[in-house]
Amino acid sequence: MREAVNEALQIAFNSDDSVFTMGEDIAVYGGQLRCSYNLVENYGPERVIDTPISETALVGAGVGASLLGMRPIIEISYIDFIGVCFDQILNQAAKIRYIYGGSVNLPLVIRTQCGAGLGNGAQHSQSLEAMLAHIPGIRVVMPSNAYDAKGLLLRAIRDNNPVIFIEHKALYKVKCEVPEEPYECDYSCDIKRAGKDVTIVSYSAMVNQALLAAEQLAAEGIDAEVIDVRSLEPFDADTIVKSAKKTGRVVVVHEACKKGGFGAEIAATVQEMAFDSLKKPVRRVGAPFLPVPFAPILEKSFLPDKDDVLDAVHACF
Repeated sequence: MREAVNEALQIAFNSDDSVFTMGEDIAVYGGQLRCSYNLVENYGPERVIDTPISETALVGAGVGASLLGMRPIIEISYIDFIGVCFDQILNQAAKIRYIYGGSVNLPLVIRTQCGAGLGNGAQHSQSLEAMLAHIPGIRVVMPSNAYDAKGLLLRAIRDNNPVIFIEHKALYKVKCEVPEEPYECDYSCDIKRAGKDVTIVSYSAMVNQALLAAEQLAAEGIDAEVIDVRSLEPFDADTIVKSAKKTGRVVVVHEACKKGGFGAEIAATVQEMAFDSLKKPVRRVGAPFLPVPFAPILEKSFLPDKDDVLDAVHACF
């Protein structure tokens, strides 16, 4: 996925001179997680800009540049640091198009990284997407694989609305087939596996755990449909509701804390729009309401996995 993100950036830079990127250590070093490699060599320091450690200044500059016709890509090294620039996101980027009655564009992409599993500790491992998806006026996109990462990032860069593009750190080395040519993915949900007995709804790294669980369920005679919610906002409820009406059983899976997570929004939507079709209540799988532990054995215990998905599915029958 790291290469797919870099390919999308290279394509965007080549196709549009208004695209530029700013962030901490993204030029010479190539980014904290090495997604921006070769950009400064190919496009120069005027378009690939190393900045001081000031997330507020980064996002503020991105908002201003986008209003003046540029297409900035701002990198916030870890989603945990997004609170530092929350006023710029919450009160500026998210509101300006609304305040001006849609007469201005704000084509800003904020790339950031989420997730646990790599031993980065409580302040570098969170999943805060629900907080962002609650803010009207910004898009929140979370790819689960390399193919979607490339297509969704190109879609986000060409969007005239602010997009927060969240990449899971544990997915950067996960491989899949990715075309070399440019393409875009829709913000809609993607059905990764068709099935008729139960719907498993997930996003980001947990999609892979859902697919592993679906394989094991198939061996048990349970045909699971796996839906990847690639975009939390805009949110494609129709695909999920249609599947829920077909299977009558729904399990929602994400890495973020179960309490207050985006899975609650998905579950509530299904309950409201497909209640008469449900055979059992919607089940949710998420992390406990705790900071992410640093110790490897505790971090592993903290993270949801396929066994948690299996338990939730079995409880639906």
